[in-house]
Amino acid sequence: MPATRDQLFSTLADLKIETQTIDHPAVFTVAESEDVKIDLPGAHTKNLFLKDDKGALFLVVANTETRVDLKALSKRLGAGRFSFGKPELLMEALGVTPGAVTAFSAMNDTNNRVKIIFDEALMTEDTINCHPLENTATTNIARDDLLRFIRATGHEPRVMVLTQPEV
Repeated sequence: MPATRDQLFSTLADLKIETQTIDHPAVFTVAESEDVKIDLPGAHTKNLFLKDDKGALFLVVANTETRVDLKALSKRLGAGRFSFGKPELLMEALGVTPGAVTAFSAMNDTNNRVKIIFDEALMTEDTINCHPLENTATTNIARDDLLRFIRATGHEPRVMVLTQPEV
C-alpha cells in the first residue's frame, strides 16, 4: 500500500523536518493551481513522471516557471526517448495518481526504480512547495530538508539545468 499523507508527516517528524501545510481544493495541473491562492513562501513545483524507451523511470521536479527540454534532458541523462508514464505505472512506481505527483512520492519507491531529478533553478529557492501525496494540499519544506528527505528514501537526487538544449 502506498504511504498516506499522515505517514508522510510522521516520516518527516521522525527526520526532525519541519513543514507547513495548507489545504485547498484539488488541483490537477499547474494552470489550475494558479487559480488557488496558497499563502506559502517559496517556489511551487511541477512534477513530470517520465519513462524512457529503455524502460527507465524518472521523476523530474521543476519550478513551475521552468520550461523543461525533454529531448535535451534525455541526452544529458544518457536515457532513451522520454514519454509520460501511464497512470497505472505511476501508481505502481510512486503510489500516487495523476495530479498528485510530488517529490514526496519517492517514499513509495521502495525498490528505487525511479531516478529523481531536480531543476537547478528550483534549488536556488530557500523553500519549496510540494503536494503531500495528494493534490488537495500543499506543503512547504526547506530545500535542504527536501533533499535530506529524498536521500532518506534511498534515492540520490540529481540537480540539473532543465532548460538548456544540448550543444
